Order: sequence, then C-alpha cells, then structure tokens
Amino acid sequence: MIAGKIVLAFTGVIAAIGCAQAQTYPSQDVHMVVGFAAGSGPDIVARFLANELRPKLGKPILVENKPGAVGNIATEYVAKSKPDGHTLYMTGGSTLAAATYLFKNQTVDARTLEIAATMASAPILMVVAANSPHQKLADLSAALKAKGDKASYGTAFPTARVAGAIYRDSIGGKAVEVQYKTSSDWINDLTSGNIDFAFIDATAGLGLSKAGRFRVIAVSTAKRSTAMPDFPTITESGVKLDIGSWWAVFAPQGTPKPVLEKLHTDISDVVRTDEAKKFFSSTGYDTWITTAQEARAAYLKEFKDWAEYVKIAKIEPQG
Repeated sequence: MIAGKIVLAFTGVIAAIGCAQAQTYPSQDVHMVVGFAAGSGPDIVARFLANELRPKLGKPILVENKPGAVGNIATEYVAKSKPDGHTLYMTGGSTLAAATYLFKNQTVDARTLEIAATMASAPILMVVAANSPHQKLADLSAALKAKGDKASYGTAFPTARVAGAIYRDSIGGKAVEVQYKTSSDWINDLTSGNIDFAFIDATAGLGLSKAGRFRVIAVSTAKRSTAMPDFPTITESGVKLDIGSWWAVFAPQGTPKPVLEKLHTDISDVVRTDEAKKFFSSTGYDTWITTAQEARAAYLKEFKDWAEYVKIAKIEPQG
C-alpha cells in the first residue's frame, strides 16, 4: 500500500514537472535552423512559419541558415544542440533520410531527431528551359536517349539526385548528373542550354516557372498535386516514380515531451489557418497535419524507402 502511494506521488511529481516545462517554454529566443541558403525553398517556409508562430510562443524566432553538405551541417548542429526546445530544425523528412544513404561517415544519426510537427507535402518539379522545344516528357526522354552521354541534368539536394537517376535509368538514357550547391546555381546553365533539365523543390520552382524562367514538364509523385493539378506526373509518361518531400519541424533528441506537445499544437494550429493554406498552396504544397505517432512512423519509413531508392538509382555514397 505504501509502495503504491509512493508510485502515485512520484507520478504526480513528474506530471507537475511536465506541466511546468510547458508553461515556462520558451524562456528565451527560439532559433529555427535551415540547412539551405537564404531564399531557398526551406528558407521561405521557415520564415513564414517563424512569423506565424511567434505570437503563439511569445518570444522572437530567429531563422538561422546553415547551408552546406546538402543539409548535413545543419543536421549535425541541431542534433548536438541542447534539447530544450530553443533550437528547432525546419527541414524535409525525406531530405534527412536521403542524406543518410548518400553520404558516408555520418557524424550523427538523423533518426534520433524528434519531430515536433509536420506541415506540408509536395512533389519535386522536373523542369526544362522556357525555350525548350520539348513540351511533353516523352519528347524530352526521346531527345535524351538520342544525345546519350552528351545529355546532362542538374540537381542540388538528395531527393533530386535520386529522382534524376531513377528517371534516367528507367528511360535507358545516359545523361550525366551535374551537382550544384543550390538550385539557383543551375538556372543560367539550364536557360543557356548547358544542361537539358533539372529537378527543383516545389516552393522555389513554382515561383520561378511563373516568372518564365523555365517550364515544369512533370512532377515526381505518382499522383498529381492538389496545389499544382495542371502538371503531369512522371509516372503518367510510363516511368514509375513516386518520390516527394514533406516539411516538418524537428528538435534534438531528449527534448521534453511537454515542449514537443506544445510545439505540435501551436504549429498544427498555424497550418490549419487560411493564411497557411493559402501560403502552402501558392508554393506548391498541400498542408499535411499528423499526430506525433503518425509523423514518427512516416519518418522511419522514409529511411527504409531511401535505402532502397539509392540502391535502385545506383548512387555511390560520397565520402
């Protein structure tokens, strides 16, 4: 009987501590880390979220860009940060999983990161120059096969690398992949004809295509996007491909559960607003809100899927 009372008392203390953590968080500025340069798709999303989330948290949210190594620098920084909820990571779950298998000697295991909340999902955009003679993917595929290893394409992030390799091999082409630090770095090469096509994230790609910089010829998911229904899928052209990206806010392992629950509630409330729905739709994304359990399951599935994707694409991990 005494033991039971002690257990109940201890449980009550833990619950009180958890409640106190949620009530006092945040106690200082919150840093929202982005693994890509200012102006990139992730940066645009992070700055929107920071602006909308700030009134709910009651503290400044500072967006920090830590580009390099396709996001690995930012991943390591966040994973090794103090797990108190004041260092968050706005990135793609698929991007983290892909990077795990595309680079050797990982300094941290991205699977240990906690997911505070998911926000939105979208396909990757396959684009050609605005003046390209190829209006349909089938036409481009035929031209690439004819050019052989004289054809080339641009990538700047992990999911783009895998999508490009799977597409190329599926059509029996020999196009050479040209890797760039950021997607903006290949735009001039695409418009000048130095590369034949490229893959870009939906946020940056949709805006640039509307500005007439290039043309979206297909998207990488098996089904058409609700936000971009006019763009055909690569699958519709006979190439089986279903690869997309999704945004979420991550935190270091060990972040207190009450803090994660508060972030989940506040971020999900932001995503449900008309402003957020309009924002994500305008940037090519469909809002995607999940429970903590659903988010974790989806995240771990990405690692299983990407281990297979990299094998299918025959990509040798970089040192």
